[in-house]
Amino acid sequence: MEQTMEQIFKNYYGINDRIFSYVQAAEEKIAGEAAAFAKIKEYNALKVLKAFHTVGVEERHFYGSSGYGLSDFGREKLCELYAEIFGAEDAIVSPLIASGTHAICLALFGLLRPLDTMLCVTGRPYDTLVSALGLDDVKKSGGLFDYAIHYKEVALSEDFGINIKKVLDMLYIDKSIKIVYIQRSKGYMRRPALTIRQIGLALNTIKSLYPDVTFVVDNCYGEFCETLEPTEVGADVIVGSLIKNPGAGITPTGAYIAGTKKAMETIALRFTTPATGKEIGSYAPGYRAFFQGVYMAPTIVYTSMVGAMLFAEVFSSLGYSVCPENGTVRSDITQAITMKTEKELTAFIRAVQAASPVDHNAVPYAEDMPGYEDKVIMASGSFVQGSTIELSADAPIKPPYTAYYQGGLTIESIKLSLMLALRDMKIF
Repeated sequence: MEQTMEQIFKNYYGINDRIFSYVQAAEEKIAGEAAAFAKIKEYNALKVLKAFHTVGVEERHFYGSSGYGLSDFGREKLCELYAEIFGAEDAIVSPLIASGTHAICLALFGLLRPLDTMLCVTGRPYDTLVSALGLDDVKKSGGLFDYAIHYKEVALSEDFGINIKKVLDMLYIDKSIKIVYIQRSKGYMRRPALTIRQIGLALNTIKSLYPDVTFVVDNCYGEFCETLEPTEVGADVIVGSLIKNPGAGITPTGAYIAGTKKAMETIALRFTTPATGKEIGSYAPGYRAFFQGVYMAPTIVYTSMVGAMLFAEVFSSLGYSVCPENGTVRSDITQAITMKTEKELTAFIRAVQAASPVDHNAVPYAEDMPGYEDKVIMASGSFVQGSTIELSADAPIKPPYTAYYQGGLTIESIKLSLMLALRDMKIF
């Protein structure tokens, strides 16, 4: 006898009628908002397809190279494609960049010089970048202090926007500020991601008075969440990971940096050497998955965003604090949910792991992680290790007990993780 989806949820996963009905009803409630985001997905999917046609991607560009990677046509075409998609003049897209944090460091250390100042205008950066730049330990080897580079920051305003007046005051006082840095996503903070409108307003206002300052935006988790990217509203450089939104769970590794020709030429000298820039760098396995990943990215981001809306609807209706709330502009894929106890938080993370296609039987525990101040518990049963566009969730173990949920390649796995969470947290 053929089973229905409902029977699989109930008979195989032990989901009771109340949980199943509650999630189904929530899905119906967010249908209008999901349909509105489908329009963003349709635009971005066509935008990406147009970029493929504009730059002329051919099958020969899928093949890799060896050794130095001289005349690597696939690498060159991939860079051209990303620049076109993001409305940039140039890009570096490479599997040789180990992570998004690595890409950010390449950009910052490439652009900054001794006695320059980096000004972060979104408050304290996320934990791993704080560690990488040596912000909490100025004597840490390899950090900004080693290169006589200074760091300052401006907190966000009370409404979580960029405090433009304070930034302008800082720029007026300190002429050594060469980089204004923006973190688009929330990191481990309970705030909405900055919208493209907020970023564009800040950049245009500040640039009109300080045109020589370079604006760098950490775009991780935000790609294809709106119809524009930061480079299309004034950012000189954007940076992101290929195992997040742009990789769609297909791209196996790497990161990208895109921006103005002038900025990218300077960063390229840090990427390899001053003599070779972006002219070398081989990747023998080839680039098929890199092209296919960004092609599928708008659709996968859409699925992830619908999942975030569904989680927000269910948990907010049950009295939990969520960020962002439904009905507001979403500019990244991350959904923050504050649990009542550490026990609930742990059950939530473990439920996400149990719904994952890979290592579903693994049991997450809080552990120390490189670059993080607190113990972190993480669920990530993904095809690509650490791919947060796939079904994932993580949380620092500290009050308030906030889980950061993101990703999901299929709506079915998202719904299962939600139902398992409700079951294991013993809410019903």
